[in-house]
Amino acid sequence: MRRRERPCGGSGSTGDTRNERHAGGTAPTPPRGRADRPARGRAWAELLRLPALFSVPGDALAGTAAAGAPPNARTLLAIGSSLCLYEAGMALNDWADREVDAVERPHRPLPSGRVRPAAALTAACALTGAGLALAARAGRPALAVAAPLAATVWAYDLTLKHTPAGPVAMGAARGLDLLLGAAATTGRTRPALPSAALLGTHTAAVTTVSRQEARGGSTLAPLAALATTALLTRLVTHRLGSLPEDRREAAAHVAPGPRSAHPRRQEPGRQRAAHLTTALAAAYATTTARPYLHAALNPSPPLTQRAVGAGIRATIPLQATLTARSRGTATALLIAALAPLGARLGKKVSVT
Repeated sequence: MRRRERPCGGSGSTGDTRNERHAGGTAPTPPRGRADRPARGRAWAELLRLPALFSVPGDALAGTAAAGAPPNARTLLAIGSSLCLYEAGMALNDWADREVDAVERPHRPLPSGRVRPAAALTAACALTGAGLALAARAGRPALAVAAPLAATVWAYDLTLKHTPAGPVAMGAARGLDLLLGAAATTGRTRPALPSAALLGTHTAAVTTVSRQEARGGSTLAPLAALATTALLTRLVTHRLGSLPEDRREAAAHVAPGPRSAHPRRQEPGRQRAAHLTTALAAAYATTTARPYLHAALNPSPPLTQRAVGAGIRATIPLQATLTARSRGTATALLIAALAPLGARLGKKVSVT
């Protein structure tokens, strides 16, 4: 794909022919900078891994739902902050890995020379500042979560990535991103801690698989990620049906007189949330099951990268599952709608 793009800004026979046509009275050749814009745009899209952006808004929305509140204007600020910090991490990741990528992945934007390292580092700094500024606009509780989130992102890319703590740090970053939505919307994070732990566990498993995506050769990591997916699917579906019901029954036992009819009136809503959660959990599991299994049976770089991409895409149905479990039915459907959009863009730009 890139080989077809490069001649667009070149000065070979195609450019000479265009100049000759111009001399004969035809339209002039576009300036070189204008002709290079599509190539530069694609290079930055690859650097920032734009399809992965669709996995970000669901963090704040799931955190908001877990805190028991509907989304509001501060939720939008949290989403904006998350998007900036996420892309800061992407740019910083390639800047920190530019020497390794020159050997293992020379097609990436920095080692191929399509994006300058200084530009990538500048983008990472600017996006980090923008993310913190948006969090500050959302309130002090949001900034109190966004600051350690930004620190975790930078620590992971610069020092922790190639250590055993790398997957844990990445999982913590994703969990903090979910808590950012709860903090911005309600000022509280405790109700969202279980959802943050589940989402962070999934992210840690995907990160563990990604550590071998350039070289391949690891069977254990995809198998562990597959087992993690099965465990998380079980947890999100089991806890939905039990916890709210137990709390309502306990409240009914405490109240004097016969049991209130309120639980029955809310039964249809609870059933809809349960059915939607089950369906979304199934979508989450099926998104990763086959790619993880293929990577375990044949841990080659292409299959491992495919498994990592599936794990990233599966973040969206998991976010939607967590949201539906918290009775955010409409918000869960909105999050789920992001999955096909990300998959469509992912066919043009790789997420790994």
